[in-house]
Amino acid sequence: MNRLDRRFAALAECGRRALIPYITAGHPHPDWTVDILHAAVSAGADVLELGVPFSDVMADGPVIQNACARALEAGTDFDRVLAMVEAFRRDDEDTPIVLMGYMNPIERRGQERFASQARQAGVDAVLVVDCPADEAEPMRQCLAAEGLHQIFLVAPTTTPERLARICNLAGGFVYYVSLKGVTGAASLDLDSLAAPLSRLRKHAGLPIAVGFGIREPAQAAAVARMADGVVIGSALVNRLDRAGSAEQAVELTGAFLGPVRAAMDAVGEDRPASAVNH
Repeated sequence: MNRLDRRFAALAECGRRALIPYITAGHPHPDWTVDILHAAVSAGADVLELGVPFSDVMADGPVIQNACARALEAGTDFDRVLAMVEAFRRDDEDTPIVLMGYMNPIERRGQERFASQARQAGVDAVLVVDCPADEAEPMRQCLAAEGLHQIFLVAPTTTPERLARICNLAGGFVYYVSLKGVTGAASLDLDSLAAPLSRLRKHAGLPIAVGFGIREPAQAAAVARMADGVVIGSALVNRLDRAGSAEQAVELTGAFLGPVRAAMDAVGEDRPASAVNH
């Protein structure tokens, strides 16, 4: 069984929500990424989303664009990202890793080769931002042949027809983009979240994670009342931008994610039953 499936099954049994931090590989320094990943797990992360730096991003706002630029300038290419995953796996065989990236580097490498190398390194799933459901079947098959899931984004503007198609193709979890725009561009409107998540749950036979616009523990806790996972990226990446050493990066990661984890856990039993049982 894929690590992602095992992790969400275990979380569902205990009524716990997945904390999914996003980290740009190679930012703020390539040599620090593995330490940051371990620090995130120590602070309570259940799943890790590792961004493959790319020059022409679509969904990422200024904070992550800057992180990608710094990582690329420091020489972080796809081979180095895979080496980071392999290094992480030497000490952590259990925490699922989702690679987040774009089609251009995958096509240059070849989809089959990409999927095989990702699996060998210890990746569990891939989120390809610019691979729409209408064109995703070849990619999904390559990943499935290696036992990997393809994660898909669902937006507030996704039509019911496309939603059904996405849910039929998706594996691992469905990633709900909580707002219109790019990462870090706006604050989350919690009042507008419950209705679309309820509609999505009727289609999705998978856990639902919510991302974009979540910046602080109280917001993460509120989302945890409605969803199965909370993705938090720009707020963490912005803090890591200040790190001057691996030690500082580790400290900043724990200092930020620790209170988020505590706030999510404090939600406890005060959740709708439908958010626990799929």
